[in-house]
Amino acid sequence: MTPNRIQRGRPYTPAMRRLVCVALLLAVVGLAVGRHVAPVAQAAARDAVSILVGPPTSLDPAVESDVGSAFFSSQLFEPLTAFDLSLTLRPALARSWDIAGDGRRIIFHLRAGLVFSDGSSLTGADVVGSWLRVINPRAPSQLASLFMDVHGAADYMAGRTTDPANVGLSATGLDVTVDLDRPGADFPSIVASPTFGIVPPAVWRDGATVGLGTVASSGGYTVAGSSATEITLKANSHYWAGTPAIGTARLVLSIAGRSPVAAFEAGDVDYTDISSADAGWIAYDPVLGPQLRRVQALALSYLGFTTDRPPFNDVRVRQAFGAAVDWTRISTLAAGSDQVPAEGMVPPGIPGAGDGNFLPTHDPDLARRLLAEAGYPGGVGLPPIQFAAGGLGPAEAIAADLERELGVTIKLEEYDDHFGHLQTDPAPMWSLTWIADYPGANDFLGVLLGTGSTNNYGHWSSPAFDSAITDALATRDPAAAEGFTRALKAVRDDVPVVPLLNGGGWALSHGTLLGADENGLGILRLAGLAWK
Repeated sequence: MTPNRIQRGRPYTPAMRRLVCVALLLAVVGLAVGRHVAPVAQAAARDAVSILVGPPTSLDPAVESDVGSAFFSSQLFEPLTAFDLSLTLRPALARSWDIAGDGRRIIFHLRAGLVFSDGSSLTGADVVGSWLRVINPRAPSQLASLFMDVHGAADYMAGRTTDPANVGLSATGLDVTVDLDRPGADFPSIVASPTFGIVPPAVWRDGATVGLGTVASSGGYTVAGSSATEITLKANSHYWAGTPAIGTARLVLSIAGRSPVAAFEAGDVDYTDISSADAGWIAYDPVLGPQLRRVQALALSYLGFTTDRPPFNDVRVRQAFGAAVDWTRISTLAAGSDQVPAEGMVPPGIPGAGDGNFLPTHDPDLARRLLAEAGYPGGVGLPPIQFAAGGLGPAEAIAADLERELGVTIKLEEYDDHFGHLQTDPAPMWSLTWIADYPGANDFLGVLLGTGSTNNYGHWSSPAFDSAITDALATRDPAAAEGFTRALKAVRDDVPVVPLLNGGGWALSHGTLLGADENGLGILRLAGLAWK
């Protein structure tokens, strides 16, 4: 399990389901402190599992935007579809779906007899009510951009219309119909995101707060108890796929300042993320080595510029900063055993990632000319540039290159609430790690950089980019979507962001724990675990 939806980085900050900041990722991999957690490896005749996690910022699927919180909400609230370990889309609460109207209408067919954990019926009205919360004009989800192709969604979220009936969502019996403004045959993949988990009427109709054990669940588990050091989940006997094999999941929030490896060796946890540094020696350990797991992740760490105010509202300044740094060298030196240098905004393996390198060309002489053309020769006239690094490993090296080549001053900053600053008052330069909400190129392009997107933290706007995304989404063959390549080139040339690293992580998993694998979307599915 990748900590945050780290955003879904799930900063882990925001993407990502869920989005991520790197700083939160560190918290998830074991920097939490607190009381000692008693050993549980043999608890209840293997009817329990103990997993080290970071504390969630929210359990509400429509509120969370980081991987750590999405991990919790996805155990409690099931979406209509889900991805298996091979990233094949599978039915979940929906038994099937149809695509009609040239891809502009999706009809989901719910399973018969669905109920929440309290035994109450789960209907199409619950799906519509849950999804409308994502675009609630008073408190829209940070991942509302995933929903913007739904007819009327943008107007409803902006308050230009107030009647939910104007949104392209409707339910009749066991069918939920979604009307889109443009072809969206990938919409069933999008709603596999934890953001689209189904909550009960007490939440979507009556306004109840989703807290620890406060409302009924639609997912594999319910909240049984909590403390400062642990959240305990119990298997949902009404779960559509049957009662999960492991009855109790103990989600450990604190290991009393010890390392995750020490907690695992002591039997205090059965599964934990670990650092790449620990993975290096563990691979050769005769006891721990066989329990080492490579955690796949469709993840991207990138640097961003805030483009709606000086100095980065001038494209020449962004281009100068892009050309001044040897990004491939920086990323290669910074990459751990679980990472590779990025060549574009879309991680390799996702259709639409494009062929070739989409990084700014390293040319310090050009960089200095561009900066001078923008009115800042040798960096003169530029105030110190604040860089909210968010725990980014190569931040100091990036700052050093910029200062050496351009004569600018870079002021590195770290915030306790890195993601909060991104949302409300982003620094001129910042970093973010994003994990895919679904395995599609647009989750790293239009969702992060489209004009007006809720995840476009640098407020960049490019008609050429937006047009390319529109063209890409109009074809139903992502691998042949020439529009995505045009979008990648627009990012390379306009430099609103610079992609840095792709990769996942490492984990230790008890040798007899089955199903403890991830599909690259940053979330371990507890309902799929079992003891051998």
